[in-house]
Amino acid sequence: MKHSERPYSSRDPYARLKRLERERKRRKRILLCWGAAALLLLGTGTAAIVHMRSQGKKQSIETEIAAENIVIEEKTVVDGISVKGMNRQKALETILNHTPWSMSVTLGEKTYPVSNLYQIQAEKLLDTICTQEEPGEYTVDMENLEELAAKEASACADLWDTAPKNSGPESFDIQTGSFVFGESLPGTAVNQEKLSEDILEAVKNRDYDAVIPAETSQVPAEVTKAEAKEKYKTLASFTTETTSNAKRNTNVRLAAQALNGTILQPGEEFSFNQVIGQRTEEKGYQAAAAYNSGAVVQEVGGGVCQISSTLYKVVFQSGMKITFRRSHTFEPNYVTPGQDATISWEEPDFRFVNTSKGPIGIRASYSNQKASVSIYGLPVLEEGITWDLDSKKVEEMELLPPVYEEDPTLEPGQEIVKSAGTKGSRWVTYKVVYQNGKEIERTEDHSKTYKGHAPVIRRNTSGAVLKPEETQMAETTSAAAIDGMPDDYIPGSGMELVPEESKGDAERKKENSSLSESSSAAKAEASQEEESSRETTAEEKTSAPEMAETSETNQPSVSETIAPKPED
Repeated sequence: MKHSERPYSSRDPYARLKRLERERKRRKRILLCWGAAALLLLGTGTAAIVHMRSQGKKQSIETEIAAENIVIEEKTVVDGISVKGMNRQKALETILNHTPWSMSVTLGEKTYPVSNLYQIQAEKLLDTICTQEEPGEYTVDMENLEELAAKEASACADLWDTAPKNSGPESFDIQTGSFVFGESLPGTAVNQEKLSEDILEAVKNRDYDAVIPAETSQVPAEVTKAEAKEKYKTLASFTTETTSNAKRNTNVRLAAQALNGTILQPGEEFSFNQVIGQRTEEKGYQAAAAYNSGAVVQEVGGGVCQISSTLYKVVFQSGMKITFRRSHTFEPNYVTPGQDATISWEEPDFRFVNTSKGPIGIRASYSNQKASVSIYGLPVLEEGITWDLDSKKVEEMELLPPVYEEDPTLEPGQEIVKSAGTKGSRWVTYKVVYQNGKEIERTEDHSKTYKGHAPVIRRNTSGAVLKPEETQMAETTSAAAIDGMPDDYIPGSGMELVPEESKGDAERKKENSSLSESSSAAKAEASQEEESSRETTAEEKTSAPEMAETSETNQPSVSETIAPKPED
């Protein structure tokens, strides 16, 4: 920055008076600041700190308002342009009109307008001139702009860089039952260092309308097609046995077919209901045994939970992140209790995220009363490490009191057991880690309490006996209609649903809660400071003329007594 050695003219008789007036204003501002500081010292603790910070902001706002409104009275020249008699904004407009800027960077047909670095530097200079109020001859400093030039080059890279595409499964050949791999593609990267140098060179030459071509280089893919085929493997597979019920097996087969060949990208979340879709008669699903309101009834799509539960096992073993899972209300018989994942339309769902570095493929099939699911992808777990689930029954509940059904066809006093009922139970499921087949870690993952069925007894308490054709039996049931859901859940009600929480999830939430509480004071202080800042801004804007100066994660689940469901 340069200015003349004689900033004031000796021929101007008012120069000394003007200088004294400016000095008086400066002293007034200093006294105001000291007065505010003295008041702040009267406060104690956090309140004092908040006020001190607010005063700092107040001074900053005061400076900005003052600089914006000060009229440059003395002869002041910036880059050969007189700005005498102008305020900051008018002076800036005048300077920029004499120094146009249209520098840009191009890449093919793409264009990026470089930020006006001259304007940035001119604004800094005018801030200094208006606050210091020293007339003279000044030059906008266009040296040492490496940081600003690098920022512009980085902005171009953010717009134009393309990541390389590694080879991985792109489609599924249903005829061969195999995944088809796509070709890897290189990415491109802007040479930021060269671009930054070119911008600085143009600035140095005052070539402010330069059009600078960006240079790029190829970024090779990390995994080629040949390498991907070698690295991809079956991460986990699991098979469960179905019943001999033909209709139920039809539902299991249709769900497996819908799941088979699914490809999930890295970081993408899988939803069982979205992939399988609603189970309807139009799609071929049939009415099969399922729980509804605590009773076994015929429901369209009954049995598809066997596929979701089989999938849950391999998802866990593969090391994926499970984001939503709920257990059945009653013990399942096709997987070990504690290792099931109930589903229904539209909730509950089963969801997980692909945590691997590449796409994963899911294979699913049904044949001869066996349902199988496997995951194909790049290993997530370290070499030699495997995960598994191990569930233990830790408690068996007392049998529920019987439920009586009135049957007027029976003799008075006669009782017939319609169903013997089942006991409820509590299961604890452990996450077991193996290294080269040897167990090295066992931790509780979640627990689950399954409901029991109350015995149902038929009897006649009316004192009269009717013939079967003279009466119609009425069955009584209880509980909610959706298996795996809370007792107060109503389908379509918009009730917020949460996954069953694992023990690890609960501990993490407790830690986060502690951290949240410890930071509450800081947040409160920040809020007070922001409010104080807003009040200060309003005051300064008002006085400016006078002064002229922002599930279940991991492995889900946890015990909760929940209600019956339409699909099992």
